[in-house]
Amino acid sequence: MKRTFENTKTLVVKIGTTLLSGEEGFDGRVLEQLVTDMARVKNDEKLNLLIVSSGAMGCGMDRLGMDERPASLPLKQATAAVGQARLMHFYEALFQTYGGGLKTAQVLLSTGDLDDRQSYLNVRNTINTLFEFDNVVPIVNENDSTAPDELRFGDNDTLAAKVASKIDADLLIILSNVDGLYDKNPASHDDAKLLEHVENVTTDIEDFAEDTKVATSIGGMKTKLEAAKIAGASGLPVVIANGNRPNIISEVINGTAPMTVFGASENALPERKRWIAFGTSSKGEIVVDDGASRALLTEGKSLLAAGIQKTVGTFESGDSVTIQDCRGKNIARGLINYSSGDVLRIKGHRSSEITKILGIKDFEEVIHRDNLVILQDYA
Repeated sequence: MKRTFENTKTLVVKIGTTLLSGEEGFDGRVLEQLVTDMARVKNDEKLNLLIVSSGAMGCGMDRLGMDERPASLPLKQATAAVGQARLMHFYEALFQTYGGGLKTAQVLLSTGDLDDRQSYLNVRNTINTLFEFDNVVPIVNENDSTAPDELRFGDNDTLAAKVASKIDADLLIILSNVDGLYDKNPASHDDAKLLEHVENVTTDIEDFAEDTKVATSIGGMKTKLEAAKIAGASGLPVVIANGNRPNIISEVINGTAPMTVFGASENALPERKRWIAFGTSSKGEIVVDDGASRALLTEGKSLLAAGIQKTVGTFESGDSVTIQDCRGKNIARGLINYSSGDVLRIKGHRSSEITKILGIKDFEEVIHRDNLVILQDYA
């Protein structure tokens, strides 16, 4: 029996570029179909609806008569700026026409908006206030027109998962151009089977995404699995479904749609740990030896300088960094107590030697356990 989501109070829907792009550029027919369905669900179920939408680049290219995606960052940003206005015009007009007077609000985000704890709370408060109006649908997109490469989420699947977890949504629906995750690439294997339920995104599950590169979606099934991990760690179920199907949102809610449902983790992270794990962008990596890995993963210890083998990137005290084991697997994320320069000097040394090396010792730990999140189950 398929799972239903009829008790959903806050719904996040991510609409991908492939659904809004035809052979000759932006195609609004699917968007009209989706808006009609989403508006009906919002009005009938009295739920909060937030949309994370791609399509600004396609709208801009269409408006400017471009045949090829811009290569340079300034031209990409300028094209997205033109496209954002047009995309929002479509949403506003469609919700007014098919939504019984529903209004839209634009929310543009970069990773910097979520890195800082206060700005992250401001984003959350703004969206929750928009929900209080009852007749407003926030439309969220990455701030493509101004965000430099280092402040980009990289894909709207990740953006959708992070926003959904921030606002304590009940369900995230990621709409693609396939029915969900298959055990093989359905474009080249007639016997490919749709995986209807995935409780945990394991390495074996990730391998399926490697076989699903061609016709599944241009953002890739892999980014959707990453989004499922982030959402699952926040206690949020995720559905991947086909946005080309009529009434797809309604059918996901009542459990009749072909789809893949990713279960929420039974050990959902508390809000602050969630922010450390997924709300901040990593400024670098720290590679640790097997002993340090074991201490972090199985003994609940803090990260000490003695177990550090090397660092990658430049970071300052208080930045978020990713911890990798000696085989390159991401095992944890944390807020670091020392700069990358200081870590390079104290790595491999005992904590008792830090004062002698640096001339001062502000902390025994490079990353304290309270500021560290294990990613073994989520990344």
